[in-house]
Amino acid sequence: MRTLLTFFKEFPRRSIIMLLVLLLAGVAEGLSLTTFLPLLSVAAGGTENSEIGNMIVGAIESLGLEPSIGVMLMIIVSGMILKSIILLLSNRQVGYTVAHIATVLRLELLEALMVSRWKYFLTKQVGTLANSVATEAYRAANGFEHSSKVLALSIQVVVYSSVALLVSWQATLATLAISMVLLFALHRLVLATRKAGSKQTHLMKHLLAYLSDILGSVKSLKAMARDNVTDAILKDQTKQLEVAIRQEVMSREALFALQEPILALMIASGLYLALMVWELSLPEVMVLVLVLARVLALLNKTQRLFQQLTAQESAYWSIRKAAEEARSEAEVNQGTREASLEKEVTLSHIAFNYSVKPIFDDLNMTIPVNTFTAVMGASGAGKSTFLDLLCGLTEPASGDVLIDGIPLREIDLRSWRRMIGYVSQDTILLHDTILSNVIVGEPSLTEEDAVDALRMAGAWDFVCALPDGIHTVVGERGGMISGGQRQRIAIARGLAHKPKFLIMDEPTSALDPASEAVICETLQSLAHSLTIIAVSHQTAVTKAADRVFVLRDGGVEELPKGSTVDILEERG
Repeated sequence: MRTLLTFFKEFPRRSIIMLLVLLLAGVAEGLSLTTFLPLLSVAAGGTENSEIGNMIVGAIESLGLEPSIGVMLMIIVSGMILKSIILLLSNRQVGYTVAHIATVLRLELLEALMVSRWKYFLTKQVGTLANSVATEAYRAANGFEHSSKVLALSIQVVVYSSVALLVSWQATLATLAISMVLLFALHRLVLATRKAGSKQTHLMKHLLAYLSDILGSVKSLKAMARDNVTDAILKDQTKQLEVAIRQEVMSREALFALQEPILALMIASGLYLALMVWELSLPEVMVLVLVLARVLALLNKTQRLFQQLTAQESAYWSIRKAAEEARSEAEVNQGTREASLEKEVTLSHIAFNYSVKPIFDDLNMTIPVNTFTAVMGASGAGKSTFLDLLCGLTEPASGDVLIDGIPLREIDLRSWRRMIGYVSQDTILLHDTILSNVIVGEPSLTEEDAVDALRMAGAWDFVCALPDGIHTVVGERGGMISGGQRQRIAIARGLAHKPKFLIMDEPTSALDPASEAVICETLQSLAHSLTIIAVSHQTAVTKAADRVFVLRDGGVEELPKGSTVDILEERG
């Protein structure tokens, strides 16, 4: 019930419209059914013993109509047609609302994720978030559909029960009371379904998260013949999911199987009481049996739909929790000043630590514009943290990152980041065209911008040689092209929006000497119009750079131009 009420609280306008239409449909059907009583009375030879029948006949006559069998049949058919038309409109509204809810849930989660601080993503599995966007949003929207149908059927139960009360309130109340007791007795099957649904949500989340991680490493696993171990884990998780689904199916089918004989028993009991105890007339008994059978069938169907709702509701709460967690980790951007980069980027007395581990205690460094700076350092010296500080992805414990003398905390982060081109250590390309990989869906970028970026990155010649040129699909993670080509496309991606500051993390670490030389020449050429900083241990990069710095002992040391360092010593 909590989920049902939450759905209608979250989407009130659509829910109210839907309920009004369903109410009209129920009223139309109820009015048409009440006409059965005088119809049967006329067929039996009169309505003198039926008070409700006389009321309906009087209402028909007040409309100037003859209460004949033909007229009453027309009223019944018209009511059913009207009800069908209204239900069609209602079901269409429900379908549109389900699609809308799935979209709203996905967008809410995506928006919450995109404004979260970088540290939040380090604690989450990509597969878990992907499962929330895809599977959980769909299941949650289906939960709303089941909620709608539960309320729709409840309205119909009220309408039919009202008709039955007019015929015989004693028989109706007795039947409903016994029905409630039996439905309550079957409620344990609903609870079992809820438990199975929650288990499915949990298992699906972990299965997709693990699968996503494994697919990212499938090449190395297959190369070492260790894919069979992974396969065993995936099979085990899949079998656990199958067990949970079986539990839900068993509970659902058991409920359905038990409801059918209970319905027959209730109808038979009601018929006996109506004829033998309350001595109703035959037309009244026939209408009562018809209406109560409909009421009981609707109650059974309502319980089955509520059972399906309980199976889906865990997905709704799971995606809500994911969105709330992401929202709670929203990045704080209090700066209002517009960013500019005309002189230099300065790190002044930076201190930073992870928990109790110190990374920087007094880092000072100046990066003039239109220079190519290389940064080295041993593992754990803080190279990635250094780049994160420059991007504003993390904040120093003390000290300042200054852009043209203005502290980064006073600058609007988005305006600063729009000036940055970033090329990560792991060159991840989309399974899409080269064009899509360069502009990555940015609406302000055109194919001409992508071509310019590919030329600047020294990639245009090999792109033109490909069968479909810039529209060539590069395959999963760019596997259809070489490592050097992937790296140059990644650089073009960082250059497409014409940044002023190009940040690169190990830009040539996975390249052969020839490809590395091409990339270094490209960077030297770009440094005439861009400010470039590259974290790298490659000698070719440090030789190509204007300046070389080494991170160590919580600070930084600049090396003389043309000098070299023992990289193995630095890493040790």
